[in-house]
Amino acid sequence: MKFAWPEMLWLLALAPLLVALYAYLVSRKRKLAMRYASFAMLKDAMGASSRFRRHIPPILFLLAIVSMIFAIARPSAVVTLPAQHETVVLAIDVSGSMRATDVEPNRLVAAQAAARTFVEEQPRSTRVAVVAFAATALVVQHPTQNREEILAAIDRLQLQRGTAIGSGIVVSLATIFPGTGITLDSVGNDITGKRGPLQAQSLDETPKAGKATVKPVPAGSFGSAVIILLTDGQRTTGPDPLEAARLAAERGIRIFTVGIGTPDGEIMGFEGWRMRVRLDEATLKNVSTITHGQYFYAGNAAELKKVYRSLNSRFVLEKKETEVSALFAALAALLAIASAMLSLLWFNRIL
Repeated sequence: MKFAWPEMLWLLALAPLLVALYAYLVSRKRKLAMRYASFAMLKDAMGASSRFRRHIPPILFLLAIVSMIFAIARPSAVVTLPAQHETVVLAIDVSGSMRATDVEPNRLVAAQAAARTFVEEQPRSTRVAVVAFAATALVVQHPTQNREEILAAIDRLQLQRGTAIGSGIVVSLATIFPGTGITLDSVGNDITGKRGPLQAQSLDETPKAGKATVKPVPAGSFGSAVIILLTDGQRTTGPDPLEAARLAAERGIRIFTVGIGTPDGEIMGFEGWRMRVRLDEATLKNVSTITHGQYFYAGNAAELKKVYRSLNSRFVLEKKETEVSALFAALAALLAIASAMLSLLWFNRIL
């Protein structure tokens, strides 16, 4: 347990003084009583249980004071509480490789079905955004609590050319932190790592050009937003996903990556081209590791829905360091009330 104001714990030194004062008052009261009756008569009149009972209310009152001093010191402890993930960004791959049918009926349709399930199971207080990425990335639904708008945005997703996983991450960050200068120019902009002028699209505010200047925070420390990245992991263009992941880590954003497809993949033909599309698990695992998120493998549609459900339950409860002053204050109030009630019940007086 930690304390925000540990210097206030010096007040605990009052506890021994209060005990000494109470002992002095009891002794003085006993001496006054013995002026009018012999000690033997006093001892016979008061049973052992009564003598013990009269000390219980003062002991409870002393414990109430000690508990209140702890509350004043503002203690904090690691407790399990409902998570405060207010915004979830679903970054969904809509590249041509998502046409592969190694996940039936194909990767994109399975991803859309699972995303709908995830959205429907989220608390109504959670804002959800949808980012689609192929050769570039754009926000197809800004953060909202309107489930109908979110589901409609997921249903509108269409396949395009190219796979820029890094772009999906960067635009997701720009969605979480609008107007802070996060752009696709913040990291390398193509497969060779060169920088380019392309900026995040469809944001409420036009971001400033150039890389945003921020003070890095511990990875995974931002508790109000997360990114769920669903892709087959085969980057063909855009920023390096690992550089984009480091950008997210600097801002404390966790990325949960979901790999859809199979490691062997399948051979696809399109407009005279034939190529094998495989699941690149290594990249997705590295992205989640850098940001202190987690990687999930979804080899088929049923497993994909299970992954989203496990993410949903993961967002419900979370261990975090929380101030517990209110608990100590409540305990002090209960002890003080118990002390007063017992004193009234037994001795018709308060302490």
